[in-house]
Amino acid sequence: MTEREHSDRPVRLLLVDDEAHFRDAIARRLEKRGFTVSKAPDGGTALEILEKDPIDVVVTDVKMPGMDGIELLGRIKDLHPEIEVLLLTGHAALDDGVAGIKAGAFDYLTKPIELEQLAGKIRHAHDKILREEEKRREAEFRRQVEEQMIVTERLASLGTLSTGMAHEINNPLAIIKESAGWLSMILDKPEMADMPRRSDFRKGLEKITDGVERARRITHQLLGGVQKRSETIVDVDLKDLAAESTELVAREAANKGVEIVHQIEPDARRIRTDPYALRQALINLVNNAVQATQSGTVAIAARRAGGAIEIQVRDTGPGIPAEYRKKIFEPFFTTKDPGKGTGLGLYVTRNILEKLGGGIEVESSVGKGTTFTISLPVAEPTGADGRNKRNPR
Repeated sequence: MTEREHSDRPVRLLLVDDEAHFRDAIARRLEKRGFTVSKAPDGGTALEILEKDPIDVVVTDVKMPGMDGIELLGRIKDLHPEIEVLLLTGHAALDDGVAGIKAGAFDYLTKPIELEQLAGKIRHAHDKILREEEKRREAEFRRQVEEQMIVTERLASLGTLSTGMAHEINNPLAIIKESAGWLSMILDKPEMADMPRRSDFRKGLEKITDGVERARRITHQLLGGVQKRSETIVDVDLKDLAAESTELVAREAANKGVEIVHQIEPDARRIRTDPYALRQALINLVNNAVQATQSGTVAIAARRAGGAIEIQVRDTGPGIPAEYRKKIFEPFFTTKDPGKGTGLGLYVTRNILEKLGGGIEVESSVGKGTTFTISLPVAEPTGADGRNKRNPR
C-alpha cells in the first residue's frame, strides 16, 4: 500500500542526516512508497527548509556535527509545534531516544533501520497529525456554534428590548408631535401674523416635526416594522442626503478638528430608495466615523459600480483590529466604554440596507482608518409623469 492509498494527503517528509549516502538511499526508497521527501544534511538547513516548505514529519539522526538531533527537535517544537519528529539513534545511544521522547519526539528507531518499520512509524505520526487537525476543526466548529448561540440569545433579548423601548419612546414622541401641532395652529391665528421672527418659529416647529417622524421610523426599523418599500421609495438626491446626514455631527466634528468631505460623482447623485432608511444608515456610519477620528478626515463618497450605487464612508481613525471586524455587525457588540455605546448602530444599519436590497462591507487597517461600503441596486429616477427618465417606455 502506497502512502497515497493510505491517506488523501501524502506525507510531506523531511529527512535530516549528515551521511549523504544513507540520506539519499532512504529518500529514494521512501519516495517509491509515495512519500514526498525533502532532504537536509544538517539541522540549520533543516530549519531553513521548514521556514519555506510545508512539512508534516521530520526524520532526523541524533548524532550529527554542529546541531544534533535533540537540539533540532527542541527548535522544531518551539517554531513548528504541529510537526511530528522521529529520531534515528545507534544501538549504543538508546538513552538519546528516550530523552527525545521526553522532549516531544513522536518515537525513535535504532540504526540500521528496517524501511517498512520506518514507513509505518511515519504513517502513524501522520495519522496523529490528521487526528489533531480534526480535533482543531471540531473545536473551531463548536466555538462557532457557541458564538451563534450567543448571537441568537442576543437577538432574542433585542426583540424583547425593542418592543419595550419602542413603546417607551413612541409615547413622548406622540406628545412632542401633538405639542408641535398645537404651536403651529397658534402661529396660524390672525393675531400672530405680526409676531416677530414668526418664520423662524415656523422653521423650528418643522424641524421638530421632522425629527419626531425620523425617530418614529428608527423605532420601527429596530423592530423590523419598516413600511413596504413601495410606499416609501422615492427619488433621492444623494448629495442632499449626505449633507443632511452630516448636519447632526458637524459641530462635534469641528470641535475635534475633523473635516467632513463629500465626493458624490454626478452619475451616482440620484437613486430611487427609501430616504428615511438610507439617511439613518448614513447617520450611524458618519457618527461612528467622527467619534473614531481625531484631527483627520471623514469622507462620504458615491459612485456607480455596474448595476449598483456604492456609497462609502471613510475615516482616518485608528482602524478596527482584525479580531473585531467579523463581530461589529452583531447586536450589542461594542468596543466603546460602558455607557457610551449600545452596540446596536451597525446591527441596525446592516438590517436597514438588507431591507433596501443592498448590503454593507468593511475594510480597515489598524492605524490607517476604516471604510464602510454600502452597495444599493440601481433604480433609475423617474420623471414627473412617473416614467423612468432613462427609459421612458
